[in-house]
Order: sequence, then structure tokens, then C-alpha cells
Amino acid sequence: MNDMMTEPSAQPAMALEHLEMVLEDGDDLLGSEALAEVLQFLGMESLALSDAASGDGRLDGWILEVRHTREFGMVVSAGWAGVADGEQADYFCPQGASVSVLAAMSSAQELLNLFRRTLGYRLMAERVDDAQLERIFASALALANRYAPGQPEAPALIERLCVGPIVATEGRMVPYNARCEVRAQKPAPAPRPIEKIGKLLHPASIGLVGVSASKMNFGRIILKNLLGSGYDPDRMTIIRPGEEAIDGVRCIDSLDALDRPLDLFIVAVGAEAVFDLVDEVIDKQAAEAVMLIPGGLGETEASRRPAEVMKQRINAAHASEAGGPVFLGGNCLGVVSHPGGYDSWFIPGERLPKPQKKQRRHSALISQSGAFMITRLSKNPWLDPAYMTALGNQTDLTHGDMLTYYADRDEIDTIGVYIEGFNELDGLAFAQAVRRAVRKGKQVVVYKAGRTDAGAAAARGHTASEAGDYSLCEALLSQAGALVARDFSEFDDLFYIASALHDKVVGGRRVAGVSGAGFETVGIADSIRRADAHLEVAPVMPATAKRLGQILAAKRLDALMEVRNPLDINPGADDEAHVECTRVFAEAENVDAVVVGLDPLSPMMRTLASSRRAGFDLLSPESVAQLLPPLVASQHKPIIGVVDGGPLYDSLAEALMDHGVCVFRTCERATAALARYTESRLYADFLRRATRD
Repeated sequence: MNDMMTEPSAQPAMALEHLEMVLEDGDDLLGSEALAEVLQFLGMESLALSDAASGDGRLDGWILEVRHTREFGMVVSAGWAGVADGEQADYFCPQGASVSVLAAMSSAQELLNLFRRTLGYRLMAERVDDAQLERIFASALALANRYAPGQPEAPALIERLCVGPIVATEGRMVPYNARCEVRAQKPAPAPRPIEKIGKLLHPASIGLVGVSASKMNFGRIILKNLLGSGYDPDRMTIIRPGEEAIDGVRCIDSLDALDRPLDLFIVAVGAEAVFDLVDEVIDKQAAEAVMLIPGGLGETEASRRPAEVMKQRINAAHASEAGGPVFLGGNCLGVVSHPGGYDSWFIPGERLPKPQKKQRRHSALISQSGAFMITRLSKNPWLDPAYMTALGNQTDLTHGDMLTYYADRDEIDTIGVYIEGFNELDGLAFAQAVRRAVRKGKQVVVYKAGRTDAGAAAARGHTASEAGDYSLCEALLSQAGALVARDFSEFDDLFYIASALHDKVVGGRRVAGVSGAGFETVGIADSIRRADAHLEVAPVMPATAKRLGQILAAKRLDALMEVRNPLDINPGADDEAHVECTRVFAEAENVDAVVVGLDPLSPMMRTLASSRRAGFDLLSPESVAQLLPPLVASQHKPIIGVVDGGPLYDSLAEALMDHGVCVFRTCERATAALARYTESRLYADFLRRATRD
């Protein structure tokens, strides 16, 4: 092994000189001499087809790739491929046979740990030692970070370096083929002053433009919602020539009439008027934060060039000493900020349910689509985040900016994000913010649109977003520590369970199940394992079995049921039996979580809002709606209730959720969500331990 491999951070000086020459000559393909130097830096022999080829002309080996991606910057991948002699090794293995990591936030050990799980590692493990692979991975990561975008001292950006198939022979790593493409670096944009997000979310003053004095347009609805949310009208100003006041809020003729800059300026005019207005706000330093409501800013062919010029103008303002204002939107639904005391959505309040009265709002929702956000809230009013922010087109502020801000808010512990596409390098910023949030004890739940080509095309049409490589995005965000949902229902479940169980201790995967419905005990057991997460059925310890047997005997159910896990306690079990069996499992040392089916249709259960039987309703002190919440509050372990019934039992579910019980409407969704949530919490614990170590 050459000496360079003992110091992966050392840079290949000769290759650097060649890269400079390549760029000067206007070529983007690295010459053979420079490529050989890069291979030497990686700790590989020179190209040697004769050493590597098998008798039938095929090569079986692994591939190492360093590539630049628009969203995530430099990515390093390793996987297995078998290619025929003479073919270019310029592709990767099918999904599951290769792994990728973000160069900027990964170590060689992390990449090696992931690579160990692949087919390629198993096929070559006997011919190469892990220390050799780790040294190669360390050098690949060093090379990627050296020639990454935004590195001013690097004369070039590695667009793509693909080496392989690589064959392990006689203790050497021999690549069959290699190719490296480079291009010139481009200037990095000015950093956005994301500290001004605080002005956006907690404004001391708000200005509006686009409010009609005679009809209920979007601007007027926003004004109504601001007033309805309790924001002080004396701290609001409307830009409306010829009017003194609208709905009790003073009007001025223009931005020139402002006596001081606004914290927040909400723009609800037509798209064609936005471009000049943005210039005016910047030139007059009229606001610290601007909310762009109109659509059509970069989403159509005619608007793309003006929208790009506007972005350049905003970026130039960020480069100034004052930093310029930050812009949210366009195509932005608005913001609801409970801590900031305002609602700027253009959705009439009558079209949304009133949120549940939480003792403490501790979650945030970031959504590129406003409709996604309000639909989640309409279906799941108990979510009730402290902040709900619609990003729209990301003209300026991005997913990474918003998540970075929330990661540092101590009062926020759960963050849900709907993403249609990332701006350039914002995937990396977002992944870094995920890791930062997770290390601080927060949970980040993500739905990333664009799983299919059709979905990616729809995202481009909706918010002018490039969806990017979905599989790569899913892998990288999961590695960062995010809970990535595969569909909208799973997003709802994961965001809800993360918010509901954040303060509980997740000590492991051992789960217990209780139900009076036999199918639910089967459903719980059948739902504990999935491709990316699993739970384990905890064995019933003798002390636990004894206590459960005593409960069943007291309820005269012992002759009907055997003690096991999951425990079928028979439809004859009443509310108290359900709760006390749950208590016994929760107090067992070898149980980490409990899923309890509450059998709402059972005639023995007090689960109706009103009943023909006197005292047999939810308000009864003996109802599970009254008995379960104190148990859940007293236990540090997760306890999940299942109310599998129709609309007649909505009141039961709502009563439990209102009092802090995590409730699902089917056992399989409850158990599947618990499995994924548990996996994420355990991984988060691993990341925090790794940081301390």
C-alpha cells in the first residue's frame, strides 16, 4: 500500500496539476496520467485488464463512484457489478446491491458498515480485509470533499469518477476500468440570513399589499385571518392607495409612507406585479421578511426567466452588508405561527377544523405544498403544530433553511416536512439539519415527492421543483436520521406517533399486545416485521404471567383464555381488564412498548358517547376513556391504543387523544408505525452516542 493511504486527507498534488491543465484546455475528461494518479491516491494498482479478466471474458467485481449531485453535492457509492469484457463500467448495481453516503457528513467507517450489508461485500469478503476497504473509502471521501462544489481552493469540481469493476487479487485492488469527468467551479451564492426567519415567524409588525376594499379576495381573506387569530390591528399596515382603513386596519399609499421597516410584508398581488415590487422592497429596505403568495413565479415557461432574474436580485441583496430581506414563496399558502400570534393563510377559517387544545404545542410542519398541509390538518386536527409554514417555490428560503431554524428551537421536538424538490445543494443542507435536529433529541418525518417519473413531472409543474433521484434521496435522508414516509398515510401515522410519543423512552423492540378481539392479536403479531423495521414479541415472564392470570381469574375469564403474548382477553373483558392487562405488560422489565386494542364494539366496553344503559358511556369513571389516560401518563414506555370501529367511535378516539393517548384506528397501522418509529428512535440514540464517542 502506498504511503498516501496512511493520510487520506493528503491531496494528490500531481492529479491537482493535471486537473488544472484539463480545465485550461477546455476538456472535461481526465487524462490517463492524471487518472492514474487519482487511482494511486485511492490505493489501487494501475489499470490491468489481463490480471482481472476471467476465462469467459466476464468481470465480476465491485464499483467505487464519486459523483456530484445537484441537490446533495458529493456522494460516494460502492456496490457490486458483473460486466462483460469490453463494456464500460459506467453504471451501478440494482437497488439493494449498492450503498451511497454524503461525503460531507460521512466517515469511511460508516460507508464500510453500510457496504458490509451488500451482496458485493459477501462475494468479496474472503479476498479483501476491512482495513483495506476502509482506507480506500477514506481516500474516496477525502477526494470528494477536496473537489466539492463551493471549495474555492479547488480548481475543479469532480462531476463523476467511476472506478470498476475492481477485483481483489493477491491482496491488491485492481480496477478494470476508470473514468473521471470534471468541470470548473462556479461561485457560491451569498448565504441567506436565516436568522431573519425569526422576524417571519414572530413579527412585531405586518404589512399587506393586495387587500381589496370591496370584495373577498385572497388579500382580504388573509387580513380576516390575521385579525381572527388575534394579531393586533395597530401593528398592521395595508398598502392601498386612496383608502384610510380596511376592517379597522390603517392604509397607506405606498412603501414610501412607512415610518419604519416592517418585520413581515405579505404580498398578495398578481404575479405580474411581484417582480417590480420585490425590487422596491429591496431598494427601500422596507421589510426584514417577505411572504410571496402568488403562484406563476417560475412555474410557467413565460415566468421562468423573470423569476430567475428576481432570484439573482434577491441573492445580490443577501451579499450586501444588511443581508437584505428573506423571501418565503412564491406560490405560498402562508404561515400559521401560534407563538407569533398570527394566521396568514388564505383559507377561510370555516373550512378548517378547530385544533385540539393541547397543553403544549411542540411540533412544526414545513410543506412545499400548502394544500398538503391543510389536508393533513383537516384529517388530523389533533396534530395542531406550533408552526405551519408553506414554502411554495423556494424563491429564497428553502427546506434546509427552515429545518435549520427549527432544529435550534428548544420548544420544537417533532418536525414534519413535505418536499417536492430541493434547490441546488439544499438537499445537503437539509440532511445536515436533520442530523443536527436528531442529535438534539428531535424527530424529523419526511415525505419526498417524485417517486415516479410522472410524480417528478407533476412536481415541476406545481412548484417549479426538480424532484431528483428519489432512491438516493430516501437513502441519504434516512442515513441522516429522518423518518422517510413512502405515502401520505404513512406520513400522517409517523408524524402523529413521533409527536405523541416523543417524551416516552424507547428502550428496544420488544412489544406486547392486548385485545379482546382475536383478529387484533393476530394483526399485531403479523405487523411487527417489515423490510426496513421490525419489532419482537416479548416472551411472557413468570411474574408477568402470574399477574395476568390473577386479572383474568378476577374477571372470570381464566377458563376461556391462556396467558400469552399477544394476549386475547376475550370479548367478555371489560374496560378495567383492558387497562390492567396493559399495566402489567407495561411494568414488565422485558417489554418496551404495548399495543392495546380497545374493542369499541364489545357490549362490555363503555365506548359510546351516549348509551341506553345508564352510566355506560365515555363519561363513566369506569370507561376506558377515563382509565387509560392516567396509566399512559404514568408510564415512561410507549402505550398505543387501537380503536377499530366506524364513525360511532370517533368520540372515544378523540377523548383519548385529547388526554394524551396515542390512538390508531387499526392494529396493523399502529404496529407498523410503532415499528418504524422504534427503529428511528434507536438509530437516533446510536447517532447521539457516536457523537459523544
